[in-house]
Amino acid sequence: MKQVMNTSKKKKFDQQRIAVLRLEMDYELAVLYEAIQNNDHKKKDLTKKKLEKIREELLRMKAM
Repeated sequence: MKQVMNTSKKKKFDQQRIAVLRLEMDYELAVLYEAIQNNDHKKKDLTKKKLEKIREELLRMKAM
């Protein structure tokens, strides 16, 4: 019974984390769009790195 509860809690946590990552991704995409519009190369590169980390974490979580 304890394993079932732990599995249920982990699944709920994973779903919440995926939702948060998607919100973060949407925000970073908006920041990237703004950086492209303003020709801000430094901000654009920083945002791309953040988006790559979010992407990697999403891929890891979906693979589990």
